Amino acid sequence: MEQKTRVKGNFIPSKSHSVLLHRNDGIPFDATVFEDLNINRSAVERRTATLTGRRSVKKEWQAAWLLKAVSCIDLTTLAGNDTRSNVSRLCAKAKSPIRKDLLKAMGMQDANIHVAAVCVYHNLIKDAVTALGDSGIPVAAVSTGFPAGNISLDEKIDQIEHSVAAGAKEIDIVVSRRLVLQSDWKGLYDEVATCRQACGKAHMKTILATGEIPTLTKVAKASWVCMMAGSDFIKTSTGKEPVNATLPVSLVMIRAIRAYHELTGDKVGFKPAGGISKAKQALNWLILVKEELGNEWLTPELFRFGASSLLGDIERQLEHYVTGRYSASFRHPMA
Repeated sequence: MEQKTRVKGNFIPSKSHSVLLHRNDGIPFDATVFEDLNINRSAVERRTATLTGRRSVKKEWQAAWLLKAVSCIDLTTLAGNDTRSNVSRLCAKAKSPIRKDLLKAMGMQDANIHVAAVCVYHNLIKDAVTALGDSGIPVAAVSTGFPAGNISLDEKIDQIEHSVAAGAKEIDIVVSRRLVLQSDWKGLYDEVATCRQACGKAHMKTILATGEIPTLTKVAKASWVCMMAGSDFIKTSTGKEPVNATLPVSLVMIRAIRAYHELTGDKVGFKPAGGISKAKQALNWLILVKEELGNEWLTPELFRFGASSLLGDIERQLEHYVTGRYSASFRHPMA
């Protein structure tokens, strides 16, 4: 295997396995903050269309960015045929996401690179906690009637409390889309705030399911309401909608995060999810976050990818960087 230069840049994951997430305490509901928002879709699409042309990262710099992407992945399995064994394999991959020979070739064998979290359904939380052991990698659980969210609020709270009791440190909730579609912003605020209280010390990521929200203006307003209600992260999609994470939707949500931070001083994380399966796509999102929020958000504390197959393509790209050749996908387990 050809030895390559060490990766460069400021995007190398830290050596600590623990992730100390920021908390967002929320603020009282105030519709005047966002009621005059009106998003220009054409302007948003023009802005995101320039991303790939404005910045280009190559060679060792690209390798560094891809390692950063790995450290921000919520490695996910949300299939109907999930079992204890495939969750155990996923957790093993989470603890050692990149082959050791590739890390050694890049001089990164001692960097303690791992994913940010493992995301599973509620019934597999205990299996994931056991498999992760003392790695410090948290388990995230999808909750509140994921993916549709069409259950009562009492049932949503019950699911959250059971997931936290089972050992989940992060809870991914889904909003009731009807509240967004009907512009019932106070109703949405009350629902998310109640879920936030049920999470207790567990961090809450709120999924907007943007593929089912008809306008970017509603996406912006829903983002504001969820942050006001105490969401620690806002997340684009469940991964189950016909349209999942897109750069235009992400830009709208990220600018809402920036404005909320300017208003309150609280930092809210961002998680694009669904359909992000290629390393090149991951670079686009990293560039978007860097340009709109700065390097401070380029950490697993404030940025995540919800992904199941992304890691496999990143590992293939890193092997190409080291050897000059692309490998078959079957050489990268659980990818």
